[in-house]
Amino acid sequence: MIFVRFTLGDEPAYGIVDSHQVTPITPDPYGEYEPMGDPVPLGEVRLLAPVQPTKIVAVGVNYKAHAQEMGHELPSEPLLFLKPPSSVIGSLDAIRYPKMASRVDHEAELAVVIKKIAKNVPEENALDYVLGYTCFNDVTARDLQKKDSQWSRAKGFDTFAPVGPWIVTDLDASALPIECYVNGELKQKGNTSDMIFKIPYLISYISRIMTLEPGDVITTGTPPGIGPMKIGDMADIRIEGIGILRNTVEEGL
Repeated sequence: MIFVRFTLGDEPAYGIVDSHQVTPITPDPYGEYEPMGDPVPLGEVRLLAPVQPTKIVAVGVNYKAHAQEMGHELPSEPLLFLKPPSSVIGSLDAIRYPKMASRVDHEAELAVVIKKIAKNVPEENALDYVLGYTCFNDVTARDLQKKDSQWSRAKGFDTFAPVGPWIVTDLDASALPIECYVNGELKQKGNTSDMIFKIPYLISYISRIMTLEPGDVITTGTPPGIGPMKIGDMADIRIEGIGILRNTVEEGL
């Protein structure tokens, strides 16, 4: 099943995509829901970011080859940081290049969307708490990341969390090809099977630190090939079984 957030020009709504049509639902996909209108052609709606998280829990250095390109030792436990909800944008929205940054990088990632409250979740039951998966670009001001002792500024600018275009359920995310293209040129290529810490372990680990709530997002790390984007570029994050998250880069406001 594919869940979307969308608008036809009125209030945002959730819907289910089937046969290139969107059926609106109420209230949302995190519990019981029901249809609330006739299907509309997918091409007539504006897709929004499919999530409104209370937090984005990101995992750094979770692919061996990426750790090597960054000069990091393999972590003994997940390296976590947070991105603010204010950084979320949807597919086709613009990434804004901050005036205080001199290098802004793409980082293609698989994102996990949480379905229900998760606290102290056993690893063997962790996938019961997953609504589905989507594409994510962990946009990073690389020069500021190297300058600061922590990553909040480099990772937390408005528009630095493109996510979408939708949430796909019933997907085996253990071995999905993941790629990033900039202006049509392949920049990153990997597979989720290469994660150091797998998705069930990450959910369990994070839930022992903080309570995960419906709509929260866990981003699972990026494969090798990170690199800069410049104003005017178009970045595509492609994950097999999900689709394409596309964003242009524009000058910061």
